[in-house]
Amino acid sequence: MSLWEYANPVKFLGLSARVQPYVWGGATLCLIVGLGWGFFGTPDDYRQGSTVKIIYLHVPAALMAINAWFMMLVASLVWLIRRHHVSALAAKAAAPVGVTMTVIALITGAIWGQPMWGTWWAWDPRLTSFLILFLFYLGYIALWEAVEDPDTAADLTSVLCLVGSVFAVLSRYAVKFWNQGLHQGTSVPLATGGRTVSDVFFYPLLISMIGFGLLFLALVLYRTGTEIRLRRARALLARSERGA
Repeated sequence: MSLWEYANPVKFLGLSARVQPYVWGGATLCLIVGLGWGFFGTPDDYRQGSTVKIIYLHVPAALMAINAWFMMLVASLVWLIRRHHVSALAAKAAAPVGVTMTVIALITGAIWGQPMWGTWWAWDPRLTSFLILFLFYLGYIALWEAVEDPDTAADLTSVLCLVGSVFAVLSRYAVKFWNQGLHQGTSVPLATGGRTVSDVFFYPLLISMIGFGLLFLALVLYRTGTEIRLRRARALLARSERGA
């Protein structure tokens, strides 16, 4: 069975309906365990005090904000190359989820930064690129709403997604590109190991990250199904108007 078979809306909706209960259940369980363990079952940090517990919201949200854009990039490339409507609608569905994660990351970062850095905001390379990514999210959503023809909107937003991916990369690796800035390096480099977070904080953080990832997947599956049904309803309405 080819993965491309699920570019068929009917097959995608069938698969989505089967897996969503498990994804929602896994997300709920991981978030309850990860956030509960992190906020109530871990000690205060010897330097940051209880402020360190913002990590269980800030890091997973920031990670998903960036990865959501990369997911949109892949879906947009599939649309541009293969012209599968499900991929374009999946990218559209992911954008509001991604922008919400970005807002959570920006707000929790400011709350965390104020006692640590003495300021709510600094024009740090990572913070600045992350803010620009947020603006790209808003532009992406606005462009979908501004263009009436869905295929044209998918084309234009896909191009915008390609451009915005530069800032998604900068948000992820700005600390490595520039030495200056207040923001620390990555505390949990899962790809390379060498994490700088103690086990007592790392394990609940890892569970929270998995929970946020599953929550993102569940929301995108749900919203993609909604977008497919809306597209189908609009097509039926247009057909009935032509027939009348």
